[in-house]
Parts: sequence; structure tokens; C-alpha cells
Amino acid sequence: MTDWQKEAQVRQDDYLTDLTTLLAVKSVRDDQQATSEAPLGPGPKQALDTMLAIAERDGFRTKNIDNIVGYIEIGPEDSQDYVALLSHVDVMPAGEGWETDPFQAKITEDKVIARGASDDKGPGMAAYYGFKIIRDLGLPLKHRVRLIFGTDEENDWTGMTRYFEVEPAPLLGFSPDAEYPIINGEKGNVQIEIKSAASNGGSVTLERFEAGMRTNMVPGVARASLKLAEPAIITDDFKAYLNYHPNVKGELNIAGQEVHVTLWGKQVHGAMPETGVNAGTYLASFLKQYDFGGDAAEFLNYLGGPAHNDTRGVKFGVDHADEVMGALSMNVGIQKFVAQQEAFLNFNFRYPKGIEPEQILTKLTQATGSWAATVTIGGHTQVPHYVAPSDPLVQTLLNIYHEQTGLPAYDQVIGGGTYGRLMKRGVAFGALFPDSPDTMHQVNEFALISDLVRSISIYAQAIFKISALD
Repeated sequence: MTDWQKEAQVRQDDYLTDLTTLLAVKSVRDDQQATSEAPLGPGPKQALDTMLAIAERDGFRTKNIDNIVGYIEIGPEDSQDYVALLSHVDVMPAGEGWETDPFQAKITEDKVIARGASDDKGPGMAAYYGFKIIRDLGLPLKHRVRLIFGTDEENDWTGMTRYFEVEPAPLLGFSPDAEYPIINGEKGNVQIEIKSAASNGGSVTLERFEAGMRTNMVPGVARASLKLAEPAIITDDFKAYLNYHPNVKGELNIAGQEVHVTLWGKQVHGAMPETGVNAGTYLASFLKQYDFGGDAAEFLNYLGGPAHNDTRGVKFGVDHADEVMGALSMNVGIQKFVAQQEAFLNFNFRYPKGIEPEQILTKLTQATGSWAATVTIGGHTQVPHYVAPSDPLVQTLLNIYHEQTGLPAYDQVIGGGTYGRLMKRGVAFGALFPDSPDTMHQVNEFALISDLVRSISIYAQAIFKISALD
């Protein structure tokens, strides 16, 4: 009988060495540096190359598809069907406020600290080491198993979309990109974009407003530049605002008639906006009291009014909950105003069954009132996804989790979107344990070494077991 946990433990040092190599790649999508050889920028391509090179070093079969997605394969080459594990090597921008270099992993006694440690390089590498255990022990597999790495999960899923265009779909599988015990349901995911001109017209001029880097991150910092005849009047107001809202911090600088305001909130994953503090909507709620005009006034009133401090969409009238999938969530992930150029807002909704993107679009459009803004559905819309708890895949993975941890095993639905939803019988499985801190998309992101090594053990057994399912 295989001692999965022992097999994982003896590989811990090698695992951490390979993970450190992968974490050092700044694999943030960068369209400005995109080329025909690196369609998503140099970082994502380098990370994919790095992961496939590690697998080739160890003698695995690999394939790179258009430098945007690739896979590692084990099992009988003559088997017609295969099962899959879907991970990703791209990461979110680091953001501000790190205590260490986000792309030079710091290994402490109990943690790996780096961007991607928990989302999703740490878990993806754990799945790879599960492959190594299966291969090293010579365990027989009924079906081929592929570990597929996308390079654009944090944006538009470009790589994985391409994979399913050119490769046959797997029978079933899971994504090591969420939490345990299992995720067998995921809410729908839609972006609503609002654009307008960027005019002014009042006695106060909004020159620039910026918050957010990605639609699926709650902005942790927001900055605005404005002009007014007597800027000193803002000083006392700002101090009072900060005293009244202790969950945000701020800084104000005055140079002549120009005022530069910075507000800090709490950056978290956009799937759980209620756990963060959106610095941008707070800044807009402070600024909208002043005599702005034109699009500037409309932008601030919209962002600092119905969009502010409401992660369920109640003020817009789009709040909805499903008995199985839970409640809708709303995050205003990107906020930008550049005078005489463009005003832009990007909303990210995670929605359950029972409400459609068109209904959300209608309500947000109605809320613009007299604002001459264009409201559209943008980005990559994903419909709700659900695999029944009775499915053998779900039951197999839950049994493995309980057997290895002794912890309660239960199914659940999340607002986050994983590659698991790309398979009809696809789920998400780990690597975050119920009692472990979730730092995905946050500054100082980390993963517990003990959790990662436990996941190697769990994934190895899972690969062995699901490879026999039909």
C-alpha cells in the first residue's frame, strides 16, 4: 500500500527548489510587450517554458501550444481517453506594500512568500510532484493524465481557450486552484464596463483618478489629482473623513492649486470583495461632495454612490441569491478618469443561477441617469457551473481528502472562477485548506509549506484514482 504522505515528504526539498525557480518568473500579462512569439508578453511565455523544461528534465512527455498553453502527460500513450488537471503559471500584478521582493521567493520555517505561492504556482507544482510520485513508483494508469498549464487565467483565459480549440476534451478532471475539501460549483462571471468622455465643468477640476489593476482584484490603493482655487479647504475635510472611516488610510499633498490625494484600503481577491476595502470607491465617496461638473461629477457620484460599499449590488437592484450557489457579489476592479480623454469603470459580478448578465447590464445602465456613458458587457463571460455531489469524481476526491486529513469532507460552491469549469465533469480541488489563511491576490501572498506538501500527497493519490474513472 502506497504511503502517499511519506512519498511527498521525501520530495519536499526538491519541490521547494523547483517552485522557487518558477516563482522567480514575473509572469504578469503585458500586452505592451506582446510579440508573435510571446502573445501575452514575455513573462507568461517564460513561465510556461520554465515549467515544461522542468518536466523535460525529468523525462516527461510535454507539448507547447502557441506559447500560451502547454501540458505534461503520463500514462499509456495508446489510451484513447484522458483525464486532466488544469493549472496556470501566470500571476496577478504584485501591487504595493510588499515586505519582501514578490518575485524572489522567501522561504521561512513554515511559509513560501511570493506572488504566485498560493495562486497558482505553488499548487500547480504540487500537482506536478504528484505526477512524479506516480511515475517514480511505476503505478499503472488506465487513462492518460495531463497536467495542463495556462498562461492567462488571471485575465481572459486565452491559453486554455486555445487548448480546447485544438485538443480533444478530457473525460473529467480538476483544477488545483481553489480550496479544499472540493469546489463542485462556481458562480457565473461577467464584467460590465462603463465608458464616457472625461469633461469637467465645476469650480473644482478632476485631472486624474486611478484605482485598480485587474477586474478580479479589489483595489487596495487609489489616487486622484484635482485643481481648485482654495485647496486648503480640503485638508480638514479629509482628516474628518479618515477619522470617520478608520478602515482606510490616506495622504494629501498640496502644491499651489493642485491637490493630490492617495487612499489605501485592503486589496483582496475580487471573488470575495466583502473581505476587502475598495480604496477607489472610498476616495470617490469623499471627493463627490465638492463642486465638480460634467463627466467628472457623474463619474464620482456613480462610483462613490451606488457603487460604493455594496458588494451585493443592492443599490443597483441586482442583489440575488440562489439556495445552492449563494449570493451575487460585485467588485469595481478598475477605475480611471483622465481629463479630456476617458472615464472608465469595470465591474466584476459573480452571479448564481436565477439572474442573467443582461439583467445586471440593464440595472447599471439605468443607474447612469443623465450621465452620457456607454454601458456594455465586456471581457470573458462565464455561465454558472455545477457538478452533482453524487458524481464519482466528486465522491472520489472527497474520500481521498478525508482519508488523508481526517477532516470533514463536503461539497461547496464559490464565486471564484477556475479552469475546472471548462470541463463538463470538472471541479476545483485545493490547495487551500479550510483552516489556512487565504492571501491570494493580496500583498505578501504566501502559502504554508506544510499545506503544499500535504497537497503533493493528496494530488498523487487523486491522479492515481481518477485515472481509473470513466
